[in-house]
Parts: sequence; C-alpha cells; structure tokens
Amino acid sequence: MYEWMIVGGGIQGITMATFLLNREKTSIDNLAIIDPHSEPLKNWKRCTNLISMPYLRSPFVHHLDVEPFSLQAFVKSESYDWNTAFYGIYKRPSLQVFNEHCKHIIDELLIHKAWIQGRVRDVKRMGNGWSVELHNGRELRGKNLVLAIGIGEQPSWPEWAERLKQAPGSSVYHIFDSDLPNFEQLEYPLTIIGGGITSVHLAIKLSTLFPKDVTLLKRHPFRLYDFDSDPGWLGPKNQRPFHQLSSYKKRRQQIMTARHKGSTPRDLYVKLLRCVRQGSLHIADGQVKQAMISNGQIMLYDEQNHMIHQTGTVLLATGFKPTLPGREWLTPMIHNHRLQCAECGYPILSKSLQWGPNLYVTGALAELEMGPIARNISGARQAAERIVSSL
Repeated sequence: MYEWMIVGGGIQGITMATFLLNREKTSIDNLAIIDPHSEPLKNWKRCTNLISMPYLRSPFVHHLDVEPFSLQAFVKSESYDWNTAFYGIYKRPSLQVFNEHCKHIIDELLIHKAWIQGRVRDVKRMGNGWSVELHNGRELRGKNLVLAIGIGEQPSWPEWAERLKQAPGSSVYHIFDSDLPNFEQLEYPLTIIGGGITSVHLAIKLSTLFPKDVTLLKRHPFRLYDFDSDPGWLGPKNQRPFHQLSSYKKRRQQIMTARHKGSTPRDLYVKLLRCVRQGSLHIADGQVKQAMISNGQIMLYDEQNHMIHQTGTVLLATGFKPTLPGREWLTPMIHNHRLQCAECGYPILSKSLQWGPNLYVTGALAELEMGPIARNISGARQAAERIVSSL
C-alpha cells in the first residue's frame, strides 16, 4: 500500500510529486504516479514540440521545483547562455531549458521508479485509503490520493468541423489530436482556425516549413496580453476577494472573465506580422459556420453562407473543452462517495484542496478554489504548496 498515489503525470502531477518528495512527506518507494503515457510530461512535450514553442509564456520562477529560483540556479550551474535561456523583461525560459530542468528534477528524485503507466477505470474508497483500478486490470491501493488530471484530452471541435470530419475525404484535424498526421502528409494549402497563442505559434512554424501555403483564419482581432490572466491572480490582490465569494457560480464567472482566452503575447504577434510582410503567411478574418468539400478542396462559409476561404486542410487551434475531465470514472466516483460539486460540475474544496477523506485535487479540478491560475505552472506550484503545508 502506497502512502501517496497521484493520478496524472503532467505538469500538475509531477509538481505535486516534487513537493511531496522534497518536503519529505513521502519517499519514492511509497509514491505511485499513474498516467496513460510512457513517461513523465510526455503529452506536454508532444504538444509544445508540435507547435515549436521557443519560449514559455510564464516567467522563470514558474517551474516544477520547490525553490523559486531553482531554474535560474540550474541555468547557471549548467553554463547555459543566459541570453538564449531567458527571453524579455520577465525572463521567460526557453522550452529547451525548461524541459532540461524538468528532466534534472525527475532524474534527481528518481520519479521513474514511481511511474505506473495505465489508464484509470475506477476509484473507490477502501478503509482508510483509496483503491485505483486500471483498464489493464491492475489495482493500486494507497492512503492518500491526488487527482492531477487536466483537460488536455478534450480538444474542442466547433460543430461545423465535427460535421466536416464525417465527410468522405475531408482533411480536418485538431492540432492536439493524438492521430494528427505529419504535416508533410497533409493536403495543401493549410488553414489554421484560431486567434490565440497556439494558432500563432503554429502559423509561424508552418509558414516557415510551407511558405505561401498557410493561412491563419481568425474570428476576432488579436488580443495582446503578456500572460493568460492578470499577474494580480498570483497573489492576494485578486485571490483574496475571489475567496470571499461564497457563490461558486460567481467564482466560475470571475474565472471566465479573468482568463485572456484566445490571446497572445505582443512579441509573438510581432513575429507573426514579420511572416506576413515576408509573404510566407496570409491572415484572414471570418467566423466559420459551415464547411463542405468541392473538387478536393474544403470550402468555408460564414453564417450568411458567403464563402470565406477555401483550403486543402483545416487545422483547428481551438483549445479544449472546459467540461469536467475524466468523466468516465470521475462521475461515478463523485456519485458513489457523495463528493461535493458546484453547479458547473467542478469540485468544492477546502483551502488545502481537500475534496474528501485523504483525497486532494490540483490543476483544472481545483479552479473553484485556486482561481484562473489553477491550470498553469504557477497554479501547480501553489496547489502543491497548499496541500503539502496542510499535512
């Protein structure tokens, strides 16, 4: 029987494991990290590599380790070039440096020893702990359970794209689909749907690979923000009044308002415009409501049935569904153990992010307590700190 089991081995789960181990709340032999992927941060690496994200959006103090200046110290100890390791006034780390730092932490703490590859089928309360059953039939038991799952397996598909996908010969994909073909295998030209940071990264990458064959189709003007929510949410300035809201419906509304959804940093926008000036990328405006295939091309129409654009392949950079993740096993778990949820279906938690006896959550599931930063690296750090400090 493990002392701690963590479901989810992405940014949230590995941060939680790091805090538990470094604060000596458990040992690696008493820890299990359950995740469907073959290694820690596998999906993070796949998604960020897919769009060739050169630098993170968050500053250098947001990483997986306990000490806030750990990443900075790592860069100095490994003799990285400071000018390429960090970018801009907020010292945003390069993806390479961030991933190398993650690897250093994972190796140093022997995280691989705790890794259990598998997909959860059922979770039950057992005596003074929890039982987690996997799809392969394996059962794991532990005293404490942390749910660190996110919405990364819930790509958002507009209705028109869902319909288009059913048409024979259609070439439409969500950029984070697990079955996305290599870009070289797609039908040209390529059209990216979206106006946020993912679509901009992708447009810059693809316009370099396939100049003049890429269009970015957006439905709103570019929203320029350095971060995906106001930095005031990192501390008491915004968190205190948020916690004073007794209505979880109002908390959800504030989270939705606070997030700079579909936004991109100004420096990335400047790079995008450079691609347009060089003639390698085209930007178009319009909101797609309907799509059909004609003569091997995808025709995109607006709500007045006017054709906006025609293309060979549609790539959706439309984010993820905000619905409750892990519903196939989490919904029965909520029902069977009478776990408290708000009207939106998300957990109602204590300040220490406890949802039930020896049951904790981080990431998206902690939004109603953590606020709009819950899904971010900063949110992962604050959530882990809250849980560990309460033990």
